[in-house]
Amino acid sequence: MSALVASVLLCLVSAVCYAGAAIVQERIAATSGDGAYAPLRRAGWWAAVALTGLGAGLHVVALAYGPLSLVQPLGALTIVFALPMAAWFVHRPVGAAGWRGAFLATAGLAGLLSLTGSPSEESLDGTERPVIAAAVLGAVVLLAVAARWVRRPVVRGVVLATAAGAAFGMGSVFTKAVADDWTAHDADLVSLLPSLGVIALLASAGMLLSQASYRGAGLAAPLATLTVVNPVVAAAVGIVALGEAFRYGLAGGLLAGAAGAVAAAGVVTLTLQNAARTADPHAHVMNAPGTDAVGTPAADDVATPRVPGARRPGSCLVSTRSGPKSG
Repeated sequence: MSALVASVLLCLVSAVCYAGAAIVQERIAATSGDGAYAPLRRAGWWAAVALTGLGAGLHVVALAYGPLSLVQPLGALTIVFALPMAAWFVHRPVGAAGWRGAFLATAGLAGLLSLTGSPSEESLDGTERPVIAAAVLGAVVLLAVAARWVRRPVVRGVVLATAAGAAFGMGSVFTKAVADDWTAHDADLVSLLPSLGVIALLASAGMLLSQASYRGAGLAAPLATLTVVNPVVAAAVGIVALGEAFRYGLAGGLLAGAAGAVAAAGVVTLTLQNAARTADPHAHVMNAPGTDAVGTPAADDVATPRVPGARRPGSCLVSTRSGPKSG
């Protein structure tokens, strides 16, 4: 089995784990009694936590074997898989918009997969990592400061969500670098500590910024922005800094860009559908996943009761998710 095929299979299983965890967590949150720690007494909640951890771990392994420009976008499959799983297990209707979004996302990701070349052997070296870390942290801080001067809540939310998506996407870049070092036996744990520290810092910044992005702006615009920016940033770094490429040269790159746009349109459609459902206080809805092992933070605070210690599954990670869901 080739490394590319292995990474795709790992992403598929990771997305299923994240989707299953999201459905279980939603049901636990909706059916648990009063009290902040009531879900902790439910075996299902612990099963969801285990599924989330398994999904994040599988995504990290996928990053070690596959290109960022493919693995990170595949985290969007979490929300696609969640549709039929929710329809089957909790009898939630999908609706025409849901199927349309799922079709667009699946078609776009399939096109991206068909154009992906062999994984690059390049990785971020020790001299590049501090420079890239400083650059991305500076950009995130700049966006966060700029958002303070924006008066319109929706625009401010989008700016903060862009910063959060960039933080999560770069978290996945550093996660891949650490995974590459570990699998190649090129580093010991002590030498990996700076990169691990950057991952933790980016994950924390992304979580705080994403939560701030929902304040006064609603759920739809910030969540859609974050869900798209995360894989775009990771894929861009993979192509520019790691030498990842698509088949058929320039034509393949343009086709891959078009496929990515189709997939993004599908993800946004699904995200907006979920956001519209959360506006109905009587609707039980699972929030769209975030990415990755660094995880896209939950819009749980907006849509569902808070579950202590629970993370919203994200995009294939590092959302780590798909992230929640760095996925």
